[in-house]
Amino acid sequence: MSAVMITQKVRKWEKLPGKNTFCCDGRVMMARQKGIFYLTLFLIVGTCSLFFAFECPYLAVHLSPAIPVFAVLLFLFVMAMLLRTSFSDPGVLPRALPEEANFIEMEIEAANGSVPSGQRPPPRIRNVQINNQIVKLKYCYTCKIFRPPRASHCSICDNCVDRFDHHCPWVGNCVGKRNYRYFYLFTLTLSLLTIYIFAFNIVHIVMRSVDQGFLNTLKETPGTVLEVLVCFFTLWSMVGLTGFHTYLISLNQTTNEDIKGSWSGKNRGQNPYSHKNIIKNCCEVLCGPTYPSVLDRRGLMQEDSPAVASSEGPCTFDNPLAQTTKTTAPLIPNEHTPDDVKPSIAASADKSPSPKEDQPPAQKLPPLASPETDAETSIAKNH
Repeated sequence: MSAVMITQKVRKWEKLPGKNTFCCDGRVMMARQKGIFYLTLFLIVGTCSLFFAFECPYLAVHLSPAIPVFAVLLFLFVMAMLLRTSFSDPGVLPRALPEEANFIEMEIEAANGSVPSGQRPPPRIRNVQINNQIVKLKYCYTCKIFRPPRASHCSICDNCVDRFDHHCPWVGNCVGKRNYRYFYLFTLTLSLLTIYIFAFNIVHIVMRSVDQGFLNTLKETPGTVLEVLVCFFTLWSMVGLTGFHTYLISLNQTTNEDIKGSWSGKNRGQNPYSHKNIIKNCCEVLCGPTYPSVLDRRGLMQEDSPAVASSEGPCTFDNPLAQTTKTTAPLIPNEHTPDDVKPSIAASADKSPSPKEDQPPAQKLPPLASPETDAETSIAKNH
């Protein structure tokens, strides 16, 4: 048996390390744990469907037709921000190639020198200056890189994320440099939608209670009671989360930095990323440029895959039209053959001799004897 290496072109997202899942040929990128994300979709779509089915027809007739229209617009914006946050690359940093990792290791060993056996090596840290303040760049032993400022390694997705804020299971993705503004807009609009539905549910119950009584209204509108309960318990968490992130945006700070206390405490320096102005900080986070992804998920890369071929003599097939071939026979390209393999196949086909050239020329045999030819031969001898 002999192995033949076949080069194939694959998308880069198929070979990316980490714990992410990809859909739509690499266009959609999410974490593997998506159960809570589906719960988020169910709660939003389910609550809004009940509101559109039970409250909106009554409120549009007895109060204003603009109520369902505004609710639909809010619902669509919430869903757009949720999907944009969940399906996008949060800012994942590519891991170092083997050559790059070896070069970084050589640089670290040259800078630190030889460490005696039994002693712990010094921490792998590089110092950079940002706005006249020293910021430490930590080395990631998984990605084999020195992480940029404000980047951190997510243990759930197993990737380094630029300007890492946190991993949010409710959206099924990390929140980082490329999707933080969409996450904030999602929390903000979802808070407004929750308040909107909760308020008009109360209005709906009050208006019906005037004519039918409070208890009869609750019995006739069980969907409204369910919406009130869901919105009541969701309202406090969503409003509190939106307020917390509004506070972080005003300081140009991330959740990860706030939890670790990176810029707070007596021995901590001031935040070098803050502009000391709330409006400038908000404009930078919410209105800054959209950064492109550095992963190139849909780019092409070559991969060598082994193909096993038999070299134990000719093979016999049941098909009478099939021909026996050897491993040294040239391959014939077809529509499934990669383009970069076809030139090498054509060159080998020109060099390899054809089976007809290897066979010796056939010897001419005399014709078979017959009675007529024997008679003619004897007459010629007598004369």
